[in-house]
Amino acid sequence: MASSVKAAAPVADVVRVRVPEPGLRQDVRAVRIVLHRELIRFWRDKLRMVSGLVQPVLWLLVMGTGLSNLMASGGGAHGDIDLKTFIFPGVCAMSVMFTAMFSAGSIVWDREFGFLREMLVAPVSRSAIVIGKCIGGALVATLQGAVIVALAGLAGVPYDPALLAELLGLMFIGAFALTGFGVMMAARIKQMQSFFGLMQMAMMPMMFLSGALYPLNGLPTWLTVLTRFNPLTYAVDPLRQAVFRHLDLTPALERTFNPGVTWNGWVVPVWLEIVIVLCMGFGLMGVAIVEFRHAD
Repeated sequence: MASSVKAAAPVADVVRVRVPEPGLRQDVRAVRIVLHRELIRFWRDKLRMVSGLVQPVLWLLVMGTGLSNLMASGGGAHGDIDLKTFIFPGVCAMSVMFTAMFSAGSIVWDREFGFLREMLVAPVSRSAIVIGKCIGGALVATLQGAVIVALAGLAGVPYDPALLAELLGLMFIGAFALTGFGVMMAARIKQMQSFFGLMQMAMMPMMFLSGALYPLNGLPTWLTVLTRFNPLTYAVDPLRQAVFRHLDLTPALERTFNPGVTWNGWVVPVWLEIVIVLCMGFGLMGVAIVEFRHAD
């Protein structure tokens, strides 16, 4: 007796998912993707762009103008320089500081919404994610600071192409170190409120102890020691040195408003300050990488 056998249903082909082998090529690609994402987020968030400019512009135009009028009314040699010109380098540094810190804070936001976990399970090293975040945050902060540089004429700073290029390069180096600090702090923080509270507590002392708003000479001993241990001091001074090289000032005004950073009477050269900031940036990024390797 012939038996009727039902035809078996065709077995669907199994689609194999090929996971790329971890390696330098994949890590470089991950750095590029994280960097690109930072730029896209910055460009699409117009409110963030505007709000990041409000405080530096207030410092430059409102406080700078008020201090200039006060100094001019007092007469003397100090009234011969516009205080907006003096605080312009500090305002540039403050602009990149706030933007760099907030860029690093997006890590906490990604953790709350689960996107960070998706990045951490990707077949790339976690160090590539941190490097992309630090470079992306530094680039975003520099782009934000470029708007302040565009206002140089309002502060009496000449629009010299070499000077503007030097300012942008110095701001990128400072923003890289500050982003590394922010990423290191964000590696373990779980909530946005805690991160911004901690950043606010760190940023305000760094800003006021950096010499961004007043010269670093003639300070009390305790305040001098604090300014020398402040990392932002070595990011602000090269910016001021670059600006003052393009100004025509008397030696007395140069000594008063551009004394430089000194260690026990020795003037720290600009190249050493840049090396200090770069070393701090790479060191903080290294600590952030170690923190991310232990993050869940």
